[in-house]
Amino acid sequence: MSKQDGRGRLVSAEPVADASASILHVDMDAFFASVELLDRPELRGKPVIVGHRSLRSVVTAATYEARKYGVNSAMPMAVALRRCPQAIVLEPHFERYAHWSREVMRILGEITPRLEPLSIDEAFLDVAGARRLLGTPWEIGTRLRERVAAETGLHCSVGAAATKFVAKLASSRAKPDGLLVVPESETVAFLHPQPVSALWGVGGRSEERLTRLGIRTVGDLAQVPIDTLRRAIGDAGAARLHELAWGRDPRAVDPSREEKSLGHETTFEHDIVDAAVLHREILRLSDGVAVRLRRAGVRARTVVLKLRFSDFTTITRSRTLAEPTDLARRIAEEARALYDAAAEGGRPVRLIGVRGEGLGGEVASLGLWDDDEQWRVAEGTVDAVSSRFGPGTLTPASLLGGSGLRRYGHGDD
Repeated sequence: MSKQDGRGRLVSAEPVADASASILHVDMDAFFASVELLDRPELRGKPVIVGHRSLRSVVTAATYEARKYGVNSAMPMAVALRRCPQAIVLEPHFERYAHWSREVMRILGEITPRLEPLSIDEAFLDVAGARRLLGTPWEIGTRLRERVAAETGLHCSVGAAATKFVAKLASSRAKPDGLLVVPESETVAFLHPQPVSALWGVGGRSEERLTRLGIRTVGDLAQVPIDTLRRAIGDAGAARLHELAWGRDPRAVDPSREEKSLGHETTFEHDIVDAAVLHREILRLSDGVAVRLRRAGVRARTVVLKLRFSDFTTITRSRTLAEPTDLARRIAEEARALYDAAAEGGRPVRLIGVRGEGLGGEVASLGLWDDDEQWRVAEGTVDAVSSRFGPGTLTPASLLGGSGLRRYGHGDD
């Protein structure tokens, strides 16, 4: 999610005949917040924050009206409400975000099969093969935005360029609800005035090092001898940034790109030390991961547990399975074992997360006996009932009644 608030917006308001900008980056505008406003249209135009109203929670998303007050995603809710006390806080609904993401990706996939989803709310498209039928990249981007708005009620920003990096940078400059086309011949002129932090791979520490060298813009970096860059940020980083600063990015849109992991995590309102409560929470998170794996048609080879303790120390532990799985029972068993081995004397836990990694669609033959057959049938039945009657209609018995704890959970995509 972009942290921009719409200031400095740059768009191609008039048609651009250039055909060289055939890579499009589509980024949904304030996606989670916009989805929430589909059911609350009276809140449009107002500062809205998506998240749990608690001092321990963080901002999941914010409308552009809230961003103008300095509210950003991942910011502590307490800070956000100090900056924008009049903001309206809405609870997140991640199943809705997944639904509307699928709808948007369906629309994009009907424009071109050369589609590479990056996350729940953004994707690359290569429209070179669609130009004869659909027109210039400007025309395709315009129609794409109109269709997304008409069929979903949501808005997106589109950047079109000759490379992935420039297309993504262009979409961020077009936000919100805009289209910016950067012809190949204008790439360097577009890039060089941008702040050096706009380059992929330039984080806070790298930016500080570059600033000490007097490098503040992409153009500044482009003119610095590469040996000077190597001494500042290392060989690999120097070569990559130098290429990007001149608009060189050989990566193609990859339709076969698969999500590398799926996970859920939750932050508790109060630190938890009770192992039984944490075991129950691990099952709940594992169930969410398993459902998403089955929906994606993949299985996880590795289970990862994330723990953040009361002093904010964070650890991860992982275990590779003999056979990949998409079953909550199997994921929970491994994650619980990882917790038991890493509990570190019952230290209070602030956050816990479960993730499946090493995703793939091919599964080895299970042979004559499948130890998980009963659970596979049971969880398949839950999927079918949930699909017809809604999530939560059936749930593991051990999760019924809960523990009275308040949690602030989210999936990470």
